[in-house]
Amino acid sequence: MPRIFCSQPLSTGAAFELPAGAARHVQVLRMQPGDTVTLFDGRGGEYTAVITRMGRSDVAVEIGAFDPVEREAPRTIHLALGMPANERMDWLVEKAAELGAASIQPLMSARTVLRLSGERAEKKAAHWQAVAVAACEQCGRNRVPEVRPLASLADWLHQPKLADGVQRYLLSLADGSAPLQTGDPVEACFLSGPEGGLTPQEEAAAMEAGFAPVRLGPQILRAETAPLAALMRLLG
Repeated sequence: MPRIFCSQPLSTGAAFELPAGAARHVQVLRMQPGDTVTLFDGRGGEYTAVITRMGRSDVAVEIGAFDPVEREAPRTIHLALGMPANERMDWLVEKAAELGAASIQPLMSARTVLRLSGERAEKKAAHWQAVAVAACEQCGRNRVPEVRPLASLADWLHQPKLADGVQRYLLSLADGSAPLQTGDPVEACFLSGPEGGLTPQEEAAAMEAGFAPVRLGPQILRAETAPLAALMRLLG
């Protein structure tokens, strides 16, 4: 049964027209009235829904039973990362959503190749959020990770959206970095740089903000690989 994210809050017994994105998804699948889909709104759990009408650009459904199933990771892991170039950021967001990241913070740092601002930055963030939604539809997650608005590393470090008690890790190849230990962090944030990594000055600023320098092993991983390796290790 197809799984479709619906940005509109759902409830059993409701009948309404799907938002444009969800309706387009149903139409691409060439579904018909009477067909059944699974809908989720990101608040947890999922609903069975029956298509009651198919228009040229609109789709009406009636919401049926609610299933409170959860498929979330046992720990809350946030990724803050210098954006890799080209399509690698799309791939990173997709895989991070599949693997269970709670949120993704794209950052611009000194060595970031991709430079975005204004409307272009907003469009990219919306695109990456859509990538995360599609990944959740495919993998079975009912809670979509937030892809936060693009920020500079300096601004983000001065105003990090991290609650007290969140364990902070910084990927660093510098002497003194310790192997990343899984331990049992209930909530953690992993910060990594773009191609070429963060500069020594940026690493120093991150450590001043409470990030502990860690390494993932003897290999030097690509910018799109390191956050995923850390995510898997922290999730255990």
